[in-house]
Amino acid sequence: MKNRKGIILAGGTGTRLHPVTLAVSKQLLPLYNKPMIYYPLSTLMLGEMRDILVITTPLDQPMFRRLLGEGEDFGIRLTYAVQKEPRGIAQALSIAEDYLDGAPSCLILGDNLFYGQGLGPRLRQANHQSEGATIFVTHVNDPEHYGVVEVDALGAPTSLQEKPRQPQSNLAITGLYFYDAQAPKLTQKLNPSPRGELEITDLNRLYLDQNQLNIEYLGRGHCWMDIGTHDRLAEAGQFVRTIESRQGLHIGCPEEIAWSHGWLDQARMKSAIAAHGGTTYGNYLKELVTKK
Repeated sequence: MKNRKGIILAGGTGTRLHPVTLAVSKQLLPLYNKPMIYYPLSTLMLGEMRDILVITTPLDQPMFRRLLGEGEDFGIRLTYAVQKEPRGIAQALSIAEDYLDGAPSCLILGDNLFYGQGLGPRLRQANHQSEGATIFVTHVNDPEHYGVVEVDALGAPTSLQEKPRQPQSNLAITGLYFYDAQAPKLTQKLNPSPRGELEITDLNRLYLDQNQLNIEYLGRGHCWMDIGTHDRLAEAGQFVRTIESRQGLHIGCPEEIAWSHGWLDQARMKSAIAAHGGTTYGNYLKELVTKK
């Protein structure tokens, strides 16, 4: 099996965050002390994915390239693609088809934050599954705003609903999806929804119909946030600030993950430290090198 490749969907217009996003992509906004895209990027890296495609709008792509480069500062390989207009999350698999070239994939939304003890091993476990799809779900109080999965007494999925008026469960599907190599071809079978989009729930339903949909539960020890509104952006920033100030450990630090995996040598880390100067972020990277 080919190594799994990551996909970050960082397109869209971010209308719910206007006027802030009139001039800049939502995924480039600061989430406390880092650009928002650092968090989904770090999630993929925790899952040991080093080949990652970043899908952006045509207008915003130069800014993403300026921020992230080709991934050399993080010990990974970044490629870029354009989503000319938002036509649904599942469209990302179609855009990525040539890039994937028959490899399995992990798609993550560019405005999603994941955090929790043991998250890395669970991501790596999903990464190593060769067949089917794996979705991460969590309990929410307002399931009508999300894709929802209904499960049987054994916890196996029985149905999927997209933003249902009367949800059959409180298990929301997060913006993190692991797929085998057939996902781009399956996406071609999808019909646009009434809102004109290729719905990721419809793609997941095809896997469910084949009995190839796996579920990973994020419980009390984990946090998932989708950052689509001003309040959510403020809440997520405060969450990151609280964790980092209490524990002295950073969330969403790509250099730290690369350093811990041996993807960066001391020369590259020292270069990153110099680039960030005497900032809190730069000092944190410096401590990592000193401790090793």
